[in-house]
Amino acid sequence: MLDRIGITATSLCALHCILLPILLPILPLLGLSFLADHTWEHVFLLMTAALGTIALFSGFKRYHRRLYPFYLLYLGIALYWIKHDFSEALEIYFIAGGATLIIAAHFINLRLCNNCKQCDDETCSPS
Repeated sequence: MLDRIGITATSLCALHCILLPILLPILPLLGLSFLADHTWEHVFLLMTAALGTIALFSGFKRYHRRLYPFYLLYLGIALYWIKHDFSEALEIYFIAGGATLIIAAHFINLRLCNNCKQCDDETCSPS
């Protein structure tokens, strides 16, 4: 369940980042200009990181004991975080890459958890 929420949150974050330049002129008229602030993006990203960590840790502890979903999650978060350090032309690649890695971390965690639900501890323990 947490992985599905994480996938949804990451997708919404990517959509926000992609659509923001289009909607930027309209935001003040709607009283939503705070959504254009980098601080809001970082807060939302930190919330995504916290939710992702909880979701992945739950699967890690209960089922699969694999660390690589965490690596994907944090690499994706790092890509999102540093996107403003590069030109605007490259931002879309950082957004797409970060979102892909974060979503992949959740999908892999789901797959690992589902594969381990029906097996014994010997089969699911890390090799």
